[in-house]
Amino acid sequence: MADQRAVLVPDGLEGERVDAAIARLFGLSRTKAADLASQGRVRLDHTEVGKSARVVAGSMLEVELPGAEESPTLKVIAEPVPGMTIVHDDDHIVVVDKPAGVAAHPSVGWTGPTVVGGLAAAGYRISTSGASERQGIVSRLDVGTSGLMVVCKSELAYTRLKSAFRDRTVEKTYHALVQGLPDPVVGTIDAPIGRHPGHDYKFAVMESGKTAVTHYEVLEAFRHASLLEIHLETGRTHQIRVHFSALHHPCVGDLTYGADPVLAKKVGLERQWLHAMGLGFEHPSTGDWVTFESRYPADFQHALDVIGAG
Repeated sequence: MADQRAVLVPDGLEGERVDAAIARLFGLSRTKAADLASQGRVRLDHTEVGKSARVVAGSMLEVELPGAEESPTLKVIAEPVPGMTIVHDDDHIVVVDKPAGVAAHPSVGWTGPTVVGGLAAAGYRISTSGASERQGIVSRLDVGTSGLMVVCKSELAYTRLKSAFRDRTVEKTYHALVQGLPDPVVGTIDAPIGRHPGHDYKFAVMESGKTAVTHYEVLEAFRHASLLEIHLETGRTHQIRVHFSALHHPCVGDLTYGADPVLAKKVGLERQWLHAMGLGFEHPSTGDWVTFESRYPADFQHALDVIGAG
C-alpha cells in the first residue's frame, strides 16, 4: 500500500526543483525522487508535476511513497570478484584495488558484481553503519572506473572517514588519459555539477549544480591525447569525466561524455580511461597518515602504448 505524504514547502526551498525538494524533505535520493515524479506520484497544489518543475514556498507538496511491497529490496550478494585485490587490511579498514565492471555496492538496476559482495565472499566483516546494502562504504568509484577504494570494518573507522571525506581532508589522486591537450597544462577547474536536464544517468556543468573543484597537471602529451594527474578537492558523481568533457577534452573511451568512438576502438577501450591511482588519509585508529598506490590495469597500459606509438 502506498504511503501518502503532504508538506508545505518551506521558504528555504523556494525555487528548487521538485526532485531536489522531495529529496530534502523526505530523505530520499535525488534519483528516487525523480522516479516518483516520472511515475505521476508527485503533486504540487493538487496538480501533478514532473521532476524539473520548481516549487514555491507555501505551496502544498504531495508525494505518494511506495509501500514496502513496492520497494525493491537491495541485498548484498556474497560473490567473488575476479581481479579485485586487497591492498591493505587491518582491524578498522580494508583498501581494495577495484577492477572495472564492478560497482561499489548494490543499487537498483545493477545486477553485476560489487565491492561489498566481493568482500563478503572473501569473509570480511565490515561496518554496519550506513544503509544495509552499502555498509562500510564512505566513498565510491564509478562502475567503469578502476582503482583504490577504502571500506570501513569498524564503526570508529566509518564515523571518522565519513567526516574526513566530507571535510575534504582525504587525498584522492587519479590518472586520466584525455583527448587533445588541455590549456593550460597545469590548472584548476572550478565549475558546479548537477544532473543533466535531459539524461538521468548523466551529469553536466550547470549554474544550479553543486560546487566541484578539480586540479590537474599534464604528465605527458601525445599526438592525440594527454596523460593527466588529477587531484579532487570535491567528490561529485562523474566529476572528472564531466569537467574534462566540458572543456572538450573527454576521457579517452568515455563515449557517454563525448569521446571519439574511432579513437576508443583504435586503442581497444570499452570504458573511460580513468584510474584511482592514490589514496591518502589519517588512519581512523592510529591517527597516522597512510597512503596507498595502484598500478595501471592491462587495458589502460595497452591503450597508452598504442597512443604513444601513434
